[in-house]
Amino acid sequence: MAARPGLLRPAVLKHLPNFLSLLRLAAAPLTAWLILAGHDTAAFLLFAAAGLSDGLDGFIARHWRLTSRFGAWLDPAADKLLMLLCFLALLQVGVTPWWLVALVILRDLCIVAGAVLARYFAVPLRVEASLLGKISTAVQIVYIGGCLLLRAFELEAPRLLFAAAFTAAVFTLLSGLGYGASLIRAMTARRHPA
Repeated sequence: MAARPGLLRPAVLKHLPNFLSLLRLAAAPLTAWLILAGHDTAAFLLFAAAGLSDGLDGFIARHWRLTSRFGAWLDPAADKLLMLLCFLALLQVGVTPWWLVALVILRDLCIVAGAVLARYFAVPLRVEASLLGKISTAVQIVYIGGCLLLRAFELEAPRLLFAAAFTAAVFTLLSGLGYGASLIRAMTARRHPA
């Protein structure tokens, strides 16, 4: 008796979210290299494909409940590496201002440092993506994608790029402050239990 197709689907898809995240992880240095080498159209297309894969692996993991501890670590790590290397490459080619790259790196370092401090002091802090954090990431993705799109079509729009960089900086800062506030609340709650 043949198995129903619906039963096979989750088995076939079981490792697909992690596979897509691994592809995104591999795409990060390649995208950065394409930016540095001046292959702007290829860099934009690869960055866009990586972004689509991020949405696809999230949908598959949620829809079929195929989440795993490894996937929960791998997915954001792939996203962070892709964003970081693209920011650094765009800085190197003179598109992105240094202060935006510094702010993005500083925010992520502060979040990691806060998580380490919380663990060291046994503070019950769950570092989860906040709404501001998700908006900040979306704005950064649009910023990088926009920069790559302008380069692919050899267009110059310095005012637009500055406005986009400023917007990305504001949301990056706000999300960093939000995570900092969560850490302070958790540490305060630990000192003054109800």
